[in-house]
Amino acid sequence: MTEAFVTPEVVKWARQRRELSREAAAQRINVTPARLDSWESGTARPTFRQARTLAQKFNVPFGYLFLSSPPAQVITLPDLRTVANRPLTSASPELFDVLQDVLRKQEWYRDYQQSEGAEGLPFVARYSLTDDPRQIAADICATLSIGGDLRRRATSWDNFLRLLIRQTEGAGILVLRSGIVGNNTHRTLSVDEFRGFALSDELAPLVFINAQDGKAAQIFTFAHEIAHLWLGQSGISNLDYRRPSWQQEHDVDRLCDQVAAEMLLPSKEFLARWRDDRDIQENLEDLARQYRVSEFVVLRTAYENGKIGGRDYRDQLEARKGRTRGEAGQGGDFYRTLLSRNSSVLTLAVLAAAAEGRATYREASQLLNVKMATLPEIHRRLLEMGAGNA
Repeated sequence: MTEAFVTPEVVKWARQRRELSREAAAQRINVTPARLDSWESGTARPTFRQARTLAQKFNVPFGYLFLSSPPAQVITLPDLRTVANRPLTSASPELFDVLQDVLRKQEWYRDYQQSEGAEGLPFVARYSLTDDPRQIAADICATLSIGGDLRRRATSWDNFLRLLIRQTEGAGILVLRSGIVGNNTHRTLSVDEFRGFALSDELAPLVFINAQDGKAAQIFTFAHEIAHLWLGQSGISNLDYRRPSWQQEHDVDRLCDQVAAEMLLPSKEFLARWRDDRDIQENLEDLARQYRVSEFVVLRTAYENGKIGGRDYRDQLEARKGRTRGEAGQGGDFYRTLLSRNSSVLTLAVLAAAAEGRATYREASQLLNVKMATLPEIHRRLLEMGAGNA
């Protein structure tokens, strides 16, 4: 059998990148630990079939195995993530790969917009870190038509999020929502590592929401990342929306946190609707239901507006531990899920470009993370559905 002249250091890097022991990695690719060790030391080489299996199981491009040294993998946008008030210094393969995938999509869409003669969107970077969060929130809500009518139309948290995304994409912002890398259901994204990120760009502004989170939490992440665009600040964060805004670690996150809260539950409306003659739980449930936010957001708003004290706030937080997960999941119709993972605007632009010969079908399939042979059927089904109603 033909040997693959892989680079031993890269084979070792590919295994360690997945945080696998030699024993676990060898079991995954169906060889003995001694055989894998010989590939990592350079005393033996895998066959091409074994090398392809290794690349597939370790989730690295096959060509990487032949590089002269392991590739540098650096997050190229501001990393605002923290754990226990300390900055994170590394990213999982899933986070890194989803970032690379989304950056590739954004670059393609930016070029597409330029070819269409599109003009820059005026709201990107409209405000600075010194501006009033209430003014920023009001401008976002006016631009995206977010208000009481939209909430009344929503039949559930999930439906409200879909309506928010539809309004936002209509304004020219790409919104991607996924809980996995590409279309690989075996590579899930960790909410503990990040909730979402924003990529500021006048022609192709983009937000990504980690769909492994609960629906109410995704709504807050959406609002937070949209605020990043109005400030012209790209970034990735693992914001804890249960903490008061002044406890967020970064200036950008503190302001975006305030803007998001004001977008979803305006303080003026909150104060008018909070009833001092009812107990805390009744108020939390009622306002969470009306405004399609989590009880955590209402609780924090009540604390920041002086409706409850520090002890009640802490007691209520403690009582809600463990309620921040478990609502996620993107099962259901494949075509709607495809639009959600890739943005309906981007998906239709890619398919149109392929149909017109402005992009190859191979390029389109790679951008959308689907098989090339399925593209015509996907295009047909999406046109039948009407992507704007997905």
